[in-house]
Amino acid sequence: MASAVASGVPRQNPALRRTITSTTTDTDISTPSTAIGSPIDSPRPSASSTSLSSMSSFEPCSASHGKLVDTYGNEFEIPDYTIKDIRDAIPKHCFERSAAKGLYYVFRDIAQLAGTFYLFHTYVTPQNVPYFPARVALWGLYTFLQGLSGTGVWVLAHECGHQSFSTSKILNDTVGWILHSSLLVPYFSWKISHGKHHKATGHMQRDMVFVPKTREEKASRIGKLVHELGELGEETPIVTFMMLLGQQLIGWPNYLLTNVTGHNYHERQSEGRGKGKENGWFKGVNHFNPSSPLYEAKDAKLIILSDIGLAITISILVFLGNKFGWGNLFVWYFLPYLWVNHWLVAITFLQHTDPSLPHYQPESWNYVRGAAATIDREFGFIGRQLMHGIIETHVLHHYVSTIPFYNADEASEAIKKVMGRHYRSDTNGGSLGFVKAMWRSARMCQWVEPSEGAKGEGKGVLFFRNANGLGAKPKKMSPPQKGMMIGADE
Repeated sequence: MASAVASGVPRQNPALRRTITSTTTDTDISTPSTAIGSPIDSPRPSASSTSLSSMSSFEPCSASHGKLVDTYGNEFEIPDYTIKDIRDAIPKHCFERSAAKGLYYVFRDIAQLAGTFYLFHTYVTPQNVPYFPARVALWGLYTFLQGLSGTGVWVLAHECGHQSFSTSKILNDTVGWILHSSLLVPYFSWKISHGKHHKATGHMQRDMVFVPKTREEKASRIGKLVHELGELGEETPIVTFMMLLGQQLIGWPNYLLTNVTGHNYHERQSEGRGKGKENGWFKGVNHFNPSSPLYEAKDAKLIILSDIGLAITISILVFLGNKFGWGNLFVWYFLPYLWVNHWLVAITFLQHTDPSLPHYQPESWNYVRGAAATIDREFGFIGRQLMHGIIETHVLHHYVSTIPFYNADEASEAIKKVMGRHYRSDTNGGSLGFVKAMWRSARMCQWVEPSEGAKGEGKGVLFFRNANGLGAKPKKMSPPQKGMMIGADE
């Protein structure tokens, strides 16, 4: 079992320590909205009668919320810090952004891509490597290496989207648009939806990525009644493997084209753009159409500019394919592109899917709770150097997304002192542990539901459960009876 470390708390499971955060920065958490002031700004604290900073004492979690239990069986607690505590703990210089440093890393990553291509194109030839299987293996290595460097480029564009690349918005968006377009990512379209993800992380009706199925949705999807989920037999490992394979191969383009894993409450879009639209193929929700309910009317020019960037890249790829052969281009560009997609989906999946993480119904969500419903992992040299620490410092990133990645380690250490036992990380096994976590999360995290002992607001705090007999058991529910609603045993 992997460890998810949260310092300073007794453990029910010797390898596992984790809990969650609480305080608020959103004055209207009950009404999903896609409107945001800026797609890249981190929300700031606002006055609220429910803010922990306004309380002089704290009720025990069990008194006000009942007993909340994560998938590992560990009791979940509400912490006692605010977003102001987090920001005040971070050294001032960690907020400083440098265009020179940002551009250095851009040129470094491009040099890695160019240098790797030159070496393989020059030396891995039939003349130098006459044995065909050896050439196939070496070019396979090429696609893997280019995928790592390409993911680094993706992360730098991500920095631009959050305005942590430099102090210049024009430079940030210019660099981000060029880098993301080169990877067939619609930069502004992604930036806007990603900003909304940051403003609603963990919110079951507003989050934009890896929103889990509820128990009711899971039952409906597989043609079962709600109470029957707890009685299902174990899902065969081959089913889990095929799910992961599909997710890693086509998850990213599927997300851009259909909003898969994003929320599906588009009818509530403030401008009425979501009427009759829902996630899925050709149902009006995607990252390319200016009229998509993911955006507001004011975003139209930016969505079109994103599409223009893709059109330019596609035109260049068509030219190169016709000139040098589509088989060559498939190896040179498209296989590394699939690796980039794989790493992007794996990273995001594991940042927001873990047996220790909660999700929230609207009545129980607030910004700090949602931002803390993330987890840091470890991917060694690859994660810290080639992927710019996006795996290792994600908890900090959800609190203050404008801190540049090269200051994120120091800032992460600073906020751990505030978060204490509520900070989550899973670092056992390094890079291999990261890969193992994908399998563990896929097996243990099938749907979310309230804890069996939850009450009051705690019923809106949802945790992963599964039919594989792993971790905490699903809530026992009554079979439907004539004239009665399906529900949990009291």
